[in-house]
Amino acid sequence: MTEPAVSESLAAARQRLADALKAAGRPVADARLLAVSKTKPAAMIREAWHLGQRDFGENYVQEALSKQDELAELEGIVWHFIGPLQSNKSREVAERFSWVHSVDREKVARRLNDQRPASLDPLNICLQVNISAEPSKSGVSLAELPALAEAVLNLPRLRLRGVMAIPAPAKGLEAQRAPLARLREALEELRERFPEAPLDTLSMGMSDDLEAAVMEGATLVRLGTAIFGARQRHE
Repeated sequence: MTEPAVSESLAAARQRLADALKAAGRPVADARLLAVSKTKPAAMIREAWHLGQRDFGENYVQEALSKQDELAELEGIVWHFIGPLQSNKSREVAERFSWVHSVDREKVARRLNDQRPASLDPLNICLQVNISAEPSKSGVSLAELPALAEAVLNLPRLRLRGVMAIPAPAKGLEAQRAPLARLREALEELRERFPEAPLDTLSMGMSDDLEAAVMEGATLVRLGTAIFGARQRHE
């Protein structure tokens, strides 16, 4: 994809988000784009950064580390780890990312906490919820969510910011909104239970359900193909 194409697609993605926020009666600053850059070259991330994009999501640790090294001079870039986290990769994530959206077990949370360098700010955490109860998907159940949240809140090198989910595909706005509403309600319940926690993040919504997610309160919307084009297959 050439630079003009990145410029055009990022502008279109921003406009789509702004339109969705307006339709939902929310301020334009209420949600931001998380540009999913997995399998995309560092050069494309650099283009998006020059266009004002700051938040980038990666799924594969080694690929992300290479890009981070190549783009180390870009000020204000914020790296989000959004993929399944293997225990043997937790140290690199704890050391090199600002956010992790895919925590669904206390064991992983403890490893991230223990491996987060004291010289860095606490690692921002979203708890991944299996909101559609799909056997094939990662994520904590709604019933188990409060206990995991409490465990993370007791870890000093982590900062629990909110929840994340990838619902089962659904057709139609109302069908898409239903699981997203459950996630919003789950976050609201956590806020009531833990009023001192900085629970300000609903990480939900992708290309197919962005409008539904914004209507249900999403604050971080993950877009990849819409910004960078079709993904390469990861080897």
